[in-house]
Amino acid sequence: MGEAHDLSNVPNDVLLCDTFSQVPEDGSALSLLLTRTQLFLQSLSESPSTSFQLSDCVSCRAFRGKDPGDIGGYFTVIFYPLQRTLGAATYRTRVSRTFRTETTRDREQNMNLAKTWAQKICQLSGEQGQPRPLPSPARYLVLLNPFGGTGKALTLFETHVIPMLTEANAHFTLLVTERPNQARELVQEQDLSTWDAIVVMSGDGLMFEVINGLMERPDWATAIKKPVSILPGGSGNALAASINHYSGHQQVKGTKLLTNCAFILCKGHPAPLDIVSLTTSSQQRIFSFLSLAWGFVSDVDIESEKYRFMGYARFSIGTFIRLTALRSYRGRISYLPAISASENKDTTSNIPGSPNSVNSSSSDNIKPQVLEDSLLVPLDQPVPSHWHTVEDQFVLVLALCQSHLGAEHFTAPMVEGPGEGNIHLFYATSRISRISLIKLFIAMEKGTHLDEEIPHLTHVPVVAFRIEPSESTGIMTVDGEVIQCSPIQGQIHQGLGRVISMGQGNSYDTPTVTKTVFTNNSRDVQP
Repeated sequence: MGEAHDLSNVPNDVLLCDTFSQVPEDGSALSLLLTRTQLFLQSLSESPSTSFQLSDCVSCRAFRGKDPGDIGGYFTVIFYPLQRTLGAATYRTRVSRTFRTETTRDREQNMNLAKTWAQKICQLSGEQGQPRPLPSPARYLVLLNPFGGTGKALTLFETHVIPMLTEANAHFTLLVTERPNQARELVQEQDLSTWDAIVVMSGDGLMFEVINGLMERPDWATAIKKPVSILPGGSGNALAASINHYSGHQQVKGTKLLTNCAFILCKGHPAPLDIVSLTTSSQQRIFSFLSLAWGFVSDVDIESEKYRFMGYARFSIGTFIRLTALRSYRGRISYLPAISASENKDTTSNIPGSPNSVNSSSSDNIKPQVLEDSLLVPLDQPVPSHWHTVEDQFVLVLALCQSHLGAEHFTAPMVEGPGEGNIHLFYATSRISRISLIKLFIAMEKGTHLDEEIPHLTHVPVVAFRIEPSESTGIMTVDGEVIQCSPIQGQIHQGLGRVISMGQGNSYDTPTVTKTVFTNNSRDVQP
């Protein structure tokens, strides 16, 4: 809700200053002052002042009083500032303020003054941060999985998301999925121009369906640019936690994470989203926005499904069980380090429309038929000589392209945005001890695990990789979804998709007060 401000040094860009009363308070007079970035409230008595950041504003509207004899003009402004509680992470909470003006006995003049304030606040709040190219009001297709996580996604959407979308004047169509792959089929077939963005209220599995459905369309090169947004409604919620992190928020979970992500949906903008193109030994194409896991991570993820009713705690239980009977898997990992790739070839060369794209054409009307993986050779051929190869007995292998593996797993803290163009490859050999694994996952909650000395754990940024299990045993997952455990390879396509996020340029702090008093009680409107 604002920083500490010395109001004797109010910025020169003051646009409005008027006297209002706050309702339903005691009706005492307030001086409101509006700058290009903040709304200041000051009682005309010697009491502290308060300020709100316009970047936290989702709605402002003017209206008349319910009593026909009330000549006052009203406006309500709604903010979602970050609240700081002692010893806990900050998270967004709703703050609503309603103001009344009665500067004259003319009802229309009072109403026009309220409208002037409401319109100016709406305009300025929309100008904060990076430009938001989505139309206003925005139209969203909301896909919701009612069975994800603890099965409360629909209730949470109704209680935490719909009110904010309504306040933000957003329009949405809600589709509650009834079976697997329903969302995948829907985005394959629908005319996507009806909506400005696709919103997923679920865990990461439903987003996996959406991304692959978009990539399976004949017009995939255009369809994959349709912005997507994530609202956490599952158990893991890795993408939601990552977007929350990229937007400058602290790590939270549950309804706090949901409120943060709903705010990002209302105030954010489409940002590039990395997509990893995977090819299996059966020539199946799979598209990933998050991770590929083999070994410990995927074992815990899938084998803890029986504890889904416990929410995120299921992963802690699954980790403990798996540590008591640790498995290892023989195989070979090959990869192209990010540094080597930058020296040999532009890793974005296969993004349609990029200057170096193999699919690019002088004609904008020619669209690529297939997304090509120029860094990969067929799986039945040896990897290129400049790749690195490790053959060993592995406890875990994880290829991650976002910051979080779960709401409480800050696995790749070096990732600061959804489109950075690197895959973070982690692998641990069978020589790693159980104590080291416990140390790893405890430190991962705060993202400090890479600062720890953990023998036999390796991390390397790559742009392409190949995993070749010696046997088809074990569990392999893509974005948390099980696939056949067999040889697989992939490369990243930087910024191929779009996801609604917020840059970290905006800083948010807790509400503060100062002792300076406003004395300007007249209206001052500047162009």
